[in-house]
Amino acid sequence: MRTVRSEGSGRVGADKSKVGARAATRFAGSRTKKFLSYYKPYRGLLFADLLSAFIISAAALLLPVCANFITKNLLGRAGVPGAIDKIYGLGVFMLALVAIQTVCTLFVDYQGHVMGAKMERDMRRELFEHYQRLSFSFYDRQRTGQLMTRITNDLYSLAELYHHGPEDLAIAALEMTGVLIILAHIDRALTLIVLCFLPVMFLFALHFSRRMIAALRLSKDRIGDINARVEDSLAGIRVVKSFTNEGFETARFNYENDRFLASRSEGYRSEAWFSGGMAAFTQLITISVIVFGAAGIARSALDLADLLTFLMCVAVLIDPIRRLVNFARLYQEGSTGFDRFFEMLQMEQDLPDQTGAAELTQVRGDITFRSVSFRYSDGSPLVLKDLSLEIRAGEFVALVGASGVGKTTLCSLIPRFYDATAGDILIDGSNVKDIRPHSLRRNIGIVQQDVYLFAGTVAENLRYGKPDARGDEIIEAAKQAHAHDFIMTLPSAYDTEIGERGVRLSGGQKQRLSIARVFLKNPPILIFDEATSALDNESERSIQESLQRLAHNRTTIVIAHRLSTVRHAERIIVLTEDGIGEEGTHAELVTSGGAYARLYNTQASI
Repeated sequence: MRTVRSEGSGRVGADKSKVGARAATRFAGSRTKKFLSYYKPYRGLLFADLLSAFIISAAALLLPVCANFITKNLLGRAGVPGAIDKIYGLGVFMLALVAIQTVCTLFVDYQGHVMGAKMERDMRRELFEHYQRLSFSFYDRQRTGQLMTRITNDLYSLAELYHHGPEDLAIAALEMTGVLIILAHIDRALTLIVLCFLPVMFLFALHFSRRMIAALRLSKDRIGDINARVEDSLAGIRVVKSFTNEGFETARFNYENDRFLASRSEGYRSEAWFSGGMAAFTQLITISVIVFGAAGIARSALDLADLLTFLMCVAVLIDPIRRLVNFARLYQEGSTGFDRFFEMLQMEQDLPDQTGAAELTQVRGDITFRSVSFRYSDGSPLVLKDLSLEIRAGEFVALVGASGVGKTTLCSLIPRFYDATAGDILIDGSNVKDIRPHSLRRNIGIVQQDVYLFAGTVAENLRYGKPDARGDEIIEAAKQAHAHDFIMTLPSAYDTEIGERGVRLSGGQKQRLSIARVFLKNPPILIFDEATSALDNESERSIQESLQRLAHNRTTIVIAHRLSTVRHAERIIVLTEDGIGEEGTHAELVTSGGAYARLYNTQASI
């Protein structure tokens, strides 16, 4: 049986190929446009840098021309009037050229590096701001070490490319063009011999530069893996030591370190061939000029003065070749870094502002879940399924239930850390998708189960809830959270450094500071996710009193496993894998004898 391909299907395949090619072209165009856009704020400095590069090149070309004039016109001829004076005059001129060349080189080296550093700063700021806009879903899929590598190591390579790239290309182009013109003027046959090497050098460089780019891309991924491993191990150093797993962590690190070495070894192999080959070609050019130039002198087709000038020009020609080699190296390192940088900027926000998204003002605190379903990723099971719930403004609601039924997930949908897979979530009748996320979250205070404090002082961590808070406001918030007394026992009270993630504080102290931070924010909607889980019984009672004061006339949602902390809630909602199992006050639920009563009696008997 023969398979006949229809003309229509052929056209469809061709059309798809064209669409793919156009998409790739647009991507490459946008990438190039983005790359060049960072020069825009520094166009004046770039122009001065390139002007200096032009002067450097001109000076380098004029020196062998002056030497040729002296050897051929002043020394090669007998009885030239005023020869000594002309030689000294040209000597002064050449010294002036060297001085100008040195000043321009200093300008290029310093100001060029400053320009590159400023562009690196701009790109790092843009990437960090982009990181801040990305959602929880993005960070659920990423490793912190890889993200840190993209904002540090990768951008350093780019700064070098941004600085040296234009000047190396400009100087190389000007010097190579000028040298070839001078060489052709002296001896065209010898110049053709030099030109014969250039295409071979280009193909050689192109081959090994491609190999280096692939190796460099891999090595950047590998160093990101090392950073991720180090960050993970050091962040969990207390767990590592408690399980005496230092050897295990060292083995895991050595594995990543050896993979990085393997990737770098391949890159160094290609780089060695590249550098060694280019150096060999340069030496071959010099040898060819000496041999064929000497033969020309023997045939009286070339004089010694021209051969000396030719050799000086070949020495000048080595500089643009060296610069092109350096540019190729920088391009390989910088382009792989920019690819990773641009790739990250192309990551779109999972939760962008809707067109016409509004500010949330004069919040009452009514919260509505309307047939809400949620899963963390495509293909994963539903955490919430067709859940509907009404929470009235100012109501104190507790969420209880077994681990994994979606209590924290439900609360994460309110500030739109994630978007519901189906259904709607409303605040005062407005869909959260129609509210700007910044405005939405500004009106919600959250104390999460996993307390995170920043490196710095106690006051700086509390002020995170309200950056412009006065000292008396900070103290009052700490008192409300029953944190003031222990803060005053610290070496420098509110100015005490608490270490990274608050390592110098106990679990209960960290929890109280996180609660005080929300007191300071003073939002109309409160979410406490196991907010008292790390407190002793006495502290828990104090915090419960504070929570009740804070919850007055505010919509408050408390997630709790210890049911003693939510006995005074106006409504307790019991979540199960099938949704809302039951709801009511503590007394009502205990009397009904359902899941809440069984859980409460179990905890009471412990």
